[in-house]
Amino acid sequence: MSEETVAQAPLKTGRFRWSIVALLFIATTVNYIDRTMLGLLAPSLEKELGWNENDYGNIVTAFQAAYALGFLVMGWLIDRFGPKIGYSIAICIWTIGHVAHGLAGSVASFMAARVVLGVGEAGHFPSVVRASSEWFPQKERAYAIGWVNSATTVGVILTAPTVALFMVTFGFDWRETFIVTGLFGGILLGLWIWLYSNPRESGKVSEAELAWIEHDPAEAVEKIGWSRVVSTREAWAFATAKFLTDPVWFLMLFWLPKYFASTYNVDLKVVLLPMIIMYLLSDVGSIGGGWLSSKLIQRGRSVNFARKVTAIVAGLCVLPLLFVSGLENMWLAVFLIGIALAGHQAFSSNLLSIPPDMFPKRAVASVIGLGGFCGGVGGMIMAKSTGLVLDATGGNYTLIFAACTVTYFVAVLAIHFLSPKLARVESI
Repeated sequence: MSEETVAQAPLKTGRFRWSIVALLFIATTVNYIDRTMLGLLAPSLEKELGWNENDYGNIVTAFQAAYALGFLVMGWLIDRFGPKIGYSIAICIWTIGHVAHGLAGSVASFMAARVVLGVGEAGHFPSVVRASSEWFPQKERAYAIGWVNSATTVGVILTAPTVALFMVTFGFDWRETFIVTGLFGGILLGLWIWLYSNPRESGKVSEAELAWIEHDPAEAVEKIGWSRVVSTREAWAFATAKFLTDPVWFLMLFWLPKYFASTYNVDLKVVLLPMIIMYLLSDVGSIGGGWLSSKLIQRGRSVNFARKVTAIVAGLCVLPLLFVSGLENMWLAVFLIGIALAGHQAFSSNLLSIPPDMFPKRAVASVIGLGGFCGGVGGMIMAKSTGLVLDATGGNYTLIFAACTVTYFVAVLAIHFLSPKLARVESI
């Protein structure tokens, strides 16, 4: 197929590759329902089980520590065995951890459940990016990842009605709800084993679509060890950005329900509209960030220009967090937080596209694993410090929100310093 024909391929070929995006979208939704449920139930569990802010901070920190360390293992596992086997193992582990919440009673047992959940869920994004690198060329990879990344917020939005369905409609208590919703992970595991394969083995991809998927320069087929990955500046460019920005998303995920409960006396598992507005705005950011980055590349801009300009635009969208703390108007706070979440998701979709830009497919999950580890460490620091700051300030979020707005610009500077051109790593 000629270069001109390949350039026009998206208009002429099949679109089976987008069914993989749909599968990953479903997987991400289940992942985030399981991850978010405890945060939504935290205000009522605190009353029932007698937790204070520091207790909850310790439970969140346990998840972050396991999530961080899990990335190192899962990234290697997925590169070693491929996303089909590696992600299947991850789904099994996190589903066991999710169900274990229903059997927990003390702070220590909740921490143990969160550890198992964190280890399993650490396999999610290495699998997503590795699968995206197998199914999408560079010109549309960020857009595909943006759609998958948007499912993180769909999962968050659906957590409240899921909890309401089982606890209000069916009359389950919170323990039974954790146990029964473990079925979601079992169904996901079956779908993944049944539907996922690489493009050449699927039997459902036309020759023209396969040519489009594989039209990026060929790579050497070889296994790449951890020591070779961690010795590159480019891997640390990604990892540093994850360390700086992932904590903001974890903060919103685990503490927003508590923020609205304490500031506006609103229970987000009952009053869904604020959550829906905020996270729908974040979906716009996730898809829009991937679209902007991909569109700039398709119009002839360098990958370096497209990724970094999109990251700066995304960082600007987070600045409204500066004005949230102390607002009496809840709906204005909802809108400003939603814009900030959109900025984070735009940044995240773009950032997740960078490892395949720089590394061969055989190393992508390991690089994502390194970045996820660093992001988890950052999230652990954020969780612990947030609990301490809130206890010390009587629940004031001003300092916490202000810190969040700075990190995206520092992350862009770190990426640029460590990888000025986002060039391919040829010596790995």
